[in-house]
Amino acid sequence: MKSIAIVLACLALCVFAVGAQAQMDRPTQTFKSSAGPVKITPVFHAAVEIEAGGKVIIIDPAKPAVFTGVPQADLVLITDIHGDHMDADLLKSVSKAGTEVIAPAEVVKTITTAMPMANGESKKWGAFTIEAVPMYNMTRGPAAGKLFHDKGRGNGYIITYGGLRMYFSGDTEAIPEMKALKNIDVAFVCMNLPYTMTPDEAADAVKAFHPKVVIPYHYRGQDTTVFQKDLAGTGIEVRLLEFYPKA
Repeated sequence: MKSIAIVLACLALCVFAVGAQAQMDRPTQTFKSSAGPVKITPVFHAAVEIEAGGKVIIIDPAKPAVFTGVPQADLVLITDIHGDHMDADLLKSVSKAGTEVIAPAEVVKTITTAMPMANGESKKWGAFTIEAVPMYNMTRGPAAGKLFHDKGRGNGYIITYGGLRMYFSGDTEAIPEMKALKNIDVAFVCMNLPYTMTPDEAADAVKAFHPKVVIPYHYRGQDTTVFQKDLAGTGIEVRLLEFYPKA
């Protein structure tokens, strides 16, 4: 029994060490705003953590994301019903007393404590403004006549703090609403097949709305350097961050 206990203790330490190392390796990005610094940390796939003004916002906490070392959220934003965006169990672990959740109506059917927001709606949340924007497929789907993401079902989000406008695309193709975005400072843009779009398609969309900084996320299996090369010479800064840590 004693030897089993020792083995279990060692395993627990290894898990903690891996989680801690993964957290240390997360390349937090800091941006200036009129209200103070905004720190954005990639966690995994579509999961992102934002810290500003003493508040923590987490977007799309879903397994296998590991939130070791990440403070619990004051606000959680969920983009869609799919399991890589909506995870009721992980939502509980990143929440605390008073955590608020904002999500599309389809998500609220499962996460019943969430406040529904629809495309085109906006909400003041303390010093932040949260806008829900469209995310959907135009052509790609699992079968003829079906789309992976139907128009109006999910939300991308624009979060504004101290004049800094941050866009999180959610799962989408290069839709007209994305190309028409204005005054985006930092954009997190998806690119993965077959569910959303190619790096080339994503770059074309980004050229249209011209954020100051763009960061690929939700890019599993794609070559993000293609996206980076496509945007060379446009004046848009491309930052390639690690959303799939080897640990």
